Amino acid sequence: MGIADSTVWWLLAGACVVAEMLTGTFYLLMLALGFAAAALASYLAIGMSAQVATAAIVGGGAVALWYAVRSARGRRKHAEADPALNLDIGETLTVDHWAPDGTASVHYRGARWTVVPHGRQPPVAGLHRVVGVVGNRLVVDKA
Repeated sequence: MGIADSTVWWLLAGACVVAEMLTGTFYLLMLALGFAAAALASYLAIGMSAQVATAAIVGGGAVALWYAVRSARGRRKHAEADPALNLDIGETLTVDHWAPDGTASVHYRGARWTVVPHGRQPPVAGLHRVVGVVGNRLVVDKA
């Protein structure tokens, strides 16, 4: 008595899930979906070539869909400039004077912060708006 086709597909799906847990890549789960779809196709007594095609179409389609979703998310702002993640963005502060190296030290939120100008604008004293946070430095534009 041989192993049923569906059992092989379920074992492949399980192997992908285990490999995903070891590596942390979400794409292996998408391939496991394809293998599970092939196992379901096996239960419907569909031929082996159709099962392989089902695994390829479902798994490959899920990978492509996940890649598209991840790519769309990558086009969003980086965390250092995302106001949803950095509550300092949009806040204003006053720079009294700039150091010769193009930085300033300001008192902001109860602590001393290093401030750098955004882009290549010349540093000018006065009111500035925070446009980003890089490490422990506030990136500012003239308000």
